[in-house]
Amino acid sequence: MGIRAFVLFASKIWNFICFVVRKQLRTVIQHQTVKYDVLPLSPLSKHRLSLVKRKILVLDLDETLIHSHHDGVIRQMVKPGTPPDFVLKVTIDRHPVRFFVHKRPHVDFFLDMVSKWYDLVIFTASMEIYGAAVADKLDNNRGILNKRYYRQHCCVRYGSFNKDLSAITQDLSSIFILDNSPGAYRAYPDNAIPIKSCLESQFTSPWIVIIRYIMMQFEFYCHICTSICVIMHV
Repeated sequence: MGIRAFVLFASKIWNFICFVVRKQLRTVIQHQTVKYDVLPLSPLSKHRLSLVKRKILVLDLDETLIHSHHDGVIRQMVKPGTPPDFVLKVTIDRHPVRFFVHKRPHVDFFLDMVSKWYDLVIFTASMEIYGAAVADKLDNNRGILNKRYYRQHCCVRYGSFNKDLSAITQDLSSIFILDNSPGAYRAYPDNAIPIKSCLESQFTSPWIVIIRYIMMQFEFYCHICTSICVIMHV
């Protein structure tokens, strides 16, 4: 074997070793316990929060907070061998069905954070028997996802389920929706925060960006409201 052939062979071996190491490293990082550095609200923010009316954040379920598939699905969209976060057993039309549910990474942290600033509402186009079971699992006895709307509360327009935000509140300035389907908020584009579906984004976690955006909206809203209160009392 010549020197050139040996170098080429050694290079291939080295590239293979690097590939295996990187793959194993990604696996280790993926399963590490995540620690969140959460700063408490400042005294000013707490004071503002006590003065203003809480706004409403409407959350979609499927492909926004979670992804699921059920028994009988031939082509699963998640990586083979990936265990679900939980399994639901529900009865639909007298037939027992198992749903394998994968939570979007860090969704529990996201719900914990935004529930401090907003009243959370689940609005899903799924059937109630399934949507309620998923919401119960996500809530995990925290009491933050008690308000829920399901398929029967949607309107069917242009072949898709539309979510009527006015059914939740008539004050549309105090509500917005986080949903992966533009058709769901077709009638309320100014009240929507778009988000890529779980599968489209390969289960990446967009929550930090969304939390920062929501915090900015919260701070701005509190600042305006407290300024109005000051002016009215002058």
